[in-house]
Amino acid sequence: MPRWIAPLLVTLAALALVPFACVARARVTRSPLPRLHVAPDMDNQGRYKSQQPNPWFADGRAMRPPVASSVPRESLAADEAFARGYVDGAYLTEFPDAVTVDARLVARGRERYGVYCSPCHGLSGYGDGIVARRADRLQQGGWTPPSSFHIEPASSRPVGHLFNTISNGIRTMPAYGSQVPVHDRWAIVAYVRALQRSQRASIDDVPVELRATLR
Repeated sequence: MPRWIAPLLVTLAALALVPFACVARARVTRSPLPRLHVAPDMDNQGRYKSQQPNPWFADGRAMRPPVASSVPRESLAADEAFARGYVDGAYLTEFPDAVTVDARLVARGRERYGVYCSPCHGLSGYGDGIVARRADRLQQGGWTPPSSFHIEPASSRPVGHLFNTISNGIRTMPAYGSQVPVHDRWAIVAYVRALQRSQRASIDDVPVELRATLR
């Protein structure tokens, strides 16, 4: 074998390690330069960060001020109780006048509850949904079990508190205000109240004409 083969192989082996060394260095160092992006896609786009100057606008600011006369979306409702679930800082203890609690509302609440709430809280509201059960089996840490609606403190919370929780979230539960319209949120609250009533109902809650059909 020619004498130059061995040095060539060693050199090629060393050069083959260079990309791995560059990757390892990039993972533990910081640089003001953008990373090497071999295949440009949507996760690396030109953009301005908060507080940076932006020459595209006359005032030179990247952060844009609110449009004059604009208001938050939830403030568009004239009925504060209906839109927020509280008045003067106090949660509503009764459904607002704009909400008619009837079988149709509860049926809508049941359907929406099944979509947004049951994966964690369970179909019967005991906090035993499929997501909660899987997280409990995995035991990976960082999981906060969802509340049961049938024990304290959730069982005694006013309707306004339940509405606010759906709207803005609580602890590790995310907010659903951007996904669920206001009326549907009240429908879910009505269904949760029906679930709670179902678990502590007595014979007196059943219409007289239907009691004979019960076991």
